[in-house]
Amino acid sequence: MTPSPACFHDDRPHLIGTEWTGGGGERFHSINPASGKPVWTGPAADTELVSAAVAAARQAQADWADRPVTERIAILRAVAAEITAGSDPLHAAIVAETGKPRWEVSTEVSAMAAKVEATIDAWQERQQDSIETTAGGTAATRYRPHGVLAVIGPFNFPGHIPQGHLVPALLAGNTVVFKPSEFTPLSGRRLVELWQRSGLPPGVLNLIQGGRATGEALAPHPGHDGLLFTGSYRTGVALRQAVVTEPGKMLALELGGNNPLVVHDVQNIPAAVQLTVRSAYLTAGQRCSCARRLILTDFPGRQQFLDRLVAAIDSLRVGLPTDEPEPFMGPVINASAAASLLAAQDDLLARGGVALRAMRPLRDQPTLLSPGLIDVTGVPSRPDAEWFGPLLQVICVDNLNDAIEEANRTAYGLAAALLCDDPTSYEVFRRRVRAGLINWNRQTTGASSRLPFGGIGHSGNHRPSGFYAIDYCSYPVASLEQPTIVTPAACPGLAE
Repeated sequence: MTPSPACFHDDRPHLIGTEWTGGGGERFHSINPASGKPVWTGPAADTELVSAAVAAARQAQADWADRPVTERIAILRAVAAEITAGSDPLHAAIVAETGKPRWEVSTEVSAMAAKVEATIDAWQERQQDSIETTAGGTAATRYRPHGVLAVIGPFNFPGHIPQGHLVPALLAGNTVVFKPSEFTPLSGRRLVELWQRSGLPPGVLNLIQGGRATGEALAPHPGHDGLLFTGSYRTGVALRQAVVTEPGKMLALELGGNNPLVVHDVQNIPAAVQLTVRSAYLTAGQRCSCARRLILTDFPGRQQFLDRLVAAIDSLRVGLPTDEPEPFMGPVINASAAASLLAAQDDLLARGGVALRAMRPLRDQPTLLSPGLIDVTGVPSRPDAEWFGPLLQVICVDNLNDAIEEANRTAYGLAAALLCDDPTSYEVFRRRVRAGLINWNRQTTGASSRLPFGGIGHSGNHRPSGFYAIDYCSYPVASLEQPTIVTPAACPGLAE
């Protein structure tokens, strides 16, 4: 078992490797949600330090973009090799700062290494220069990096999600200022250390630490050319407002979801229960693609499905990453998040919801919550909210049309899934449900690195990540070219 890192103190006011530290920002710390003990402590980057990081990225950008793409690819592959060979400190940091089970963190780290080749493939497929011969010359499309991009990371996947922005941004020739979540600063540092060991030139990747104040200094900074963000709808709106007067800045938002999982006329009920549990409760419900609403049509096995689901919840191992055997899910990120989730459950119950299984604290740990399953069928005015934790609502309807109507009763539009044996029903569902990720007989959580990942409505701004992340890291330049000047054809009213 990899030990959790001790509390990491850092108050040195200068550049260390690729990290900008010190400055006049307030000190903050990350807390291990499993133990309540501090993991990392240090000063937040203030406005002056943010500007220094942006300036360093700007100074390094032209040289980085001018290097042959083969050189950038070689560094990316070196990062993948570093992750594969030397990720123990990163793994330990993610476990300590998120409380996720070790098995789940291992899958996250593996996905980080795999992101490199998937991104190279996406670049080769989607971003290759095109030059065609035309009468008298050529017509060319070439891709150019934006310049300096700011990456703001989330806490739930503090390695994998930032990596999904960093790899395409740097491959395209951008330089980056990276701010991890204030809940996972050590994980961000360990990720950047892997990049530093890969031979990345100075100034290409710049790490700053901090919370809201640091983000507010970085988001509207005039020295960068775009923001890449994964997180909540509320923060996404704030970032859009921060750059509203600068339409030229790239803004790629991957936000949350109030995601529906529809179960309709299935025969393999045990499998449907397994997929439901994985959709709703993986990562303690702290995935943007987690199912928040379980919609059940009136099929013959509905009650059997519900009974088996309740039994599965009762047998689910919820615990700390140090537990043996390992748990299925661990704690939520902090006590404040747990309190908000319990308040949301209380609100549903006050509105008339029925607790099939109430979410509750376990082991006197304020962050360790049992999975909640609340029947809200017929409850009026249910909030359209993303409750980021193990809280699943059940809505029973008569038929598939009603299920689709209920699924679309949200301003979000990230993920949706249908568990159903009938392919015709899936075709109807796929065409009518509003979401960027629509699965059939698969869980809502998890995604293919070979597909786009993003949603509509409150779930994003049509800048999907995943295989399509390379698209928002550069822009096409069109050129009509010919090697010599030729007098154009005669034009009425213009003397030759």
